[in-house]
Amino acid sequence: MAFVVPAEIGHAPYAAPLLEYLAAHFEVVHIVAFREKLFPELSEDCWLLYAEGFGGVATEIRFSAHHIFRAMLKPPHDFLRIAIVEWCDVWNRRLRPFLMPEAARDAYAAVLRDTETNRFKDLARIGIGYVTGNNDFFHLRPSEAKRLRIPKAFLRATVRKSEVLPARRLYKATVQRWRRDDEEILLLNIPKAAELPGSVRDYLDSAAGKAAREAYKCRMRTPWYSVPDVQTPDFFLSYMSGLEPSLVRNDAGCTCTNSVHAVRFRSPDAARALRSVWDSDFLRLSCELEGHPLGGGLLKLEPGEAARIVVPAPATLNGVPAMAIAEGINALRAWRHYGGQA
Repeated sequence: MAFVVPAEIGHAPYAAPLLEYLAAHFEVVHIVAFREKLFPELSEDCWLLYAEGFGGVATEIRFSAHHIFRAMLKPPHDFLRIAIVEWCDVWNRRLRPFLMPEAARDAYAAVLRDTETNRFKDLARIGIGYVTGNNDFFHLRPSEAKRLRIPKAFLRATVRKSEVLPARRLYKATVQRWRRDDEEILLLNIPKAAELPGSVRDYLDSAAGKAAREAYKCRMRTPWYSVPDVQTPDFFLSYMSGLEPSLVRNDAGCTCTNSVHAVRFRSPDAARALRSVWDSDFLRLSCELEGHPLGGGLLKLEPGEAARIVVPAPATLNGVPAMAIAEGINALRAWRHYGGQA
């Protein structure tokens, strides 16, 4: 049996049960990955899936990683033998780690075994921001809010996209600049039991309001105009990134949409523990491994993937071979075509 399959077979949660099923019913399961696109006109990367010996059982996955596709009569003779147990227990049922050199995998696995190592989820709660149901209605420019006479008590400054975030800290001065530039940064934030002034009722009953209340998310909540899950996170974490994800301290007291991850640390010590190693190459590699590539070279971190980012103790990090980690980062960025690499 042979198929052309999406490269998601190397990382997607829904791909793992398929590989487990094939391993339980075939003697040989072989994945062949290609860095150069099989179909250049598509944004989708594609790999090959091969299985033989139906009725048998495979205790390993064979994995070949090639730069370019060349016609072949049989699967490649050069392949890694990945024990099913290792694939499950060490690599979270992902094949992406095997796109990088063995030295990088060994270094990463050694940190995983260290008793002082944490995952992001051990230090913080990571979730998406609020969902309005109709962003155009619920997000206002300062000039619009003034014209509509919306009271300040019903407005919250918000981060709508991770692209607008500064490098490390979001200060109040930055939000003030957004206000001066009349950006759409104000969320209409009406508590469920709030008494509504006439100006707010007028906006809710406007043509835009009547259209917004018919949106699915708005129809499913009571009252329709009260956006749930509006919070003030300690930090923001970018959802989709080019070079690497950003972790930005929220010194401005903003909230955020579901296009940005909201991070709440379990304690001040937990925040310090992560920030002390966040700018290290090891954390960059962990983000590459735990996240997954999108078309155009972007790296995406779902909340569950972000929760699995590996956070070593500084003392552990000091013993990690820097060259191996750097080579691992470069390999994974090349495979997701970051910066136009093919």
